[in-house]
Amino acid sequence: MKKTLCALAVGATLFTPALAMAADVKVYGRAHVSLDYLDDGADYNEVGLSSNSSRLGFKAEQKLENGMTVFGQIEQEINFASGSANDDLKFATRDTFVGLKGDFGQARVGRFDSPFKVARGPVNFFGDQLGDIRNVTRAGNLRFDERNANTIEYKSPKFGGGFNVIGALSLHEDNSVDNEANKDKAYDLALTYKEGPVDFAAAYEHYEEDANRGERDGFRVAAAYKITPELNFGGLYQYLTHDNDADNPDAQVFGVAADYKFAPKTYLRGQVFHRDVDADDANATLLAVGLEHRLDKAVRVYGNLATVLNDENSNLTPWSQARTNNVAGTRGEDAFGLSLGFRYDF
Repeated sequence: MKKTLCALAVGATLFTPALAMAADVKVYGRAHVSLDYLDDGADYNEVGLSSNSSRLGFKAEQKLENGMTVFGQIEQEINFASGSANDDLKFATRDTFVGLKGDFGQARVGRFDSPFKVARGPVNFFGDQLGDIRNVTRAGNLRFDERNANTIEYKSPKFGGGFNVIGALSLHEDNSVDNEANKDKAYDLALTYKEGPVDFAAAYEHYEEDANRGERDGFRVAAAYKITPELNFGGLYQYLTHDNDADNPDAQVFGVAADYKFAPKTYLRGQVFHRDVDADDANATLLAVGLEHRLDKAVRVYGNLATVLNDENSNLTPWSQARTNNVAGTRGEDAFGLSLGFRYDF
């Protein structure tokens, strides 16, 4: 047994430099858990544990002889709250792709966040936490914050100081082509700018008539400006339409968010976003405030308070996105949550 282990160790030692010469491979992950108190405004008010978009991934990158770089990523969601309850998950459930980049820009294929989804980045201060903005931007059949499969994406080189153009085509939503649903493509076009204190993104997305949740169009613009090195202020506007207006009325989302670093490792943040639906008494308003302290570059703890104020025909909550601790909202009732979180990036 000792001889076998010794031989394996020697073999691994000899093989590692060859791997390093071939590609730069990185193993990474995120453990993000929280203890939550959720109150749906009616019958449910309980304390629970949540895993919030925790993940394990592998990245590889290699410089080619022609000057271009090939890169790839495989990323899997991990449930740190329930451990063995990951059995029903498939491998590579999150952003997984392969691509080439060089002077021409960057091209990749796979399954990953759409340019429309990425465009909320400038105001994503509560991402994967209680109060995530997607609780009002991604609701019902008007869903655009998606990770589309079978996608081809091109990103231009920077121009004009800090601009990029991004275009994407999702050829079909399922893992195999369904001949009975050959009009299920998704199209994305985005313009981003990030330079100095300015972070800006605008995106348009269209789903064809056979796509899951039906034919629909979305437009989003988000921007943030660092007023000082410590104070970041941003806003977002989103307009969504659906081909079936009767059951899926048009909706707008708009609001502002701010992030303030008031101590070397401590941040105070808040946001208010309103969802205006073209239907009677179906509007909702998301409010959130949070305090975050970073123990280290890799470790942070936080506390969030968030609520959704619902009209009579709305049942949104501030906890439905990117979290395993979840319960449906109650129509016409305001939903409230308190979350104490821990996040470790490795």
